[in-house]
Amino acid sequence: MDQTSNTNIYEIIRELGVVGHKKRQEFLVSLIEGIIKSRSVHFSEIADKIDKPIKTSSIERRIQDFFEKVSFDYRQLGVFLLSFIHHDKVLLSIDRTEWDYGETQINILCVVVSIGKMAVPLYFEQLDNNSGNSSGEDRISLFQELISLIGKARIEKVVMDREFIGNKWLRWLKTNKLSFCVRVPKHHKLLFGNGDCLTAAEALADQKVFYAQNVVVDQVVVNLSLSYGQDGELLYLIGDGKPTTLKKEYKRRWGIEVFFQALKSRGFNMEKSCLRCLEKYRKLFAVVCMAYTICWATGIQDSRINPVKPKKHGYPQFSVFRRGLNLMREFYKNKITNPLETLLQVTKIRFKNLILVT
Repeated sequence: MDQTSNTNIYEIIRELGVVGHKKRQEFLVSLIEGIIKSRSVHFSEIADKIDKPIKTSSIERRIQDFFEKVSFDYRQLGVFLLSFIHHDKVLLSIDRTEWDYGETQINILCVVVSIGKMAVPLYFEQLDNNSGNSSGEDRISLFQELISLIGKARIEKVVMDREFIGNKWLRWLKTNKLSFCVRVPKHHKLLFGNGDCLTAAEALADQKVFYAQNVVVDQVVVNLSLSYGQDGELLYLIGDGKPTTLKKEYKRRWGIEVFFQALKSRGFNMEKSCLRCLEKYRKLFAVVCMAYTICWATGIQDSRINPVKPKKHGYPQFSVFRRGLNLMREFYKNKITNPLETLLQVTKIRFKNLILVT
């Protein structure tokens, strides 16, 4: 294998055993490179960007064979992704992304670490429920796997949107002492200590904000924040933190939306894959998560070394992910400077420590 930036990535994959066998591990690194260079998940386009001295059609057949026969260790994939995150405490966001390809329905439940305005994926499951919402059992099962990987002590908070409500799920979070903040659909009633049972709109009335402690929602005792967002919609938040901090906590979940956008139209066009097999989709999602995380880490590293002044609108020209994506594509094209080399050295040390812990 060529001694390029891919070498360090290969060494991490090899030692973790994300996939088995040396040749498969090497080919996984080539797949990541092909996805980054092509910004596509179409096998023919990936094959065209993989630098091997064989016909593109032969490489495409190898890609098909890879997704047909290779088994992923998704827990070890989680260790790979976690090794790029150098925070002692992490804020987790959980959400679904879904799309259809013909009659094939893709429905993925995913947990990410929210870092600034971006996010890094940690663990996900492919749901097979006709693109419906996740159940409490789905979420609990996913978090049990995640906790076995990351541990409870490292989880700062779990932030969720309106789908992630329900007595069984909220009770499980409280029983396991996992701090949380969740937006609630407006039709869920509030039960106050004085016996009043009101809708959120009734409790807020003509006030700009309304805070309360120890109210009951879905038969669970929580703290409450009510207000109207900039779009005029009711922002009905509950959690175990201070009522006055719930709105700020909830805003941090936006990183998972940015992550999904990066996997789709703003990055790798994941939803345009022609795969019809759900298990192959899960493997493809795993590889794209690896490509995304490498680009995100590259962007973070470069922003520390070469800070960019924001534009007049207050934001940089490119997001951290897009910046890293551009740098990695430039590196693969010209093979001049490895923008990820320093961070990968730290990451290799970190993932070895994670192996010892997990």
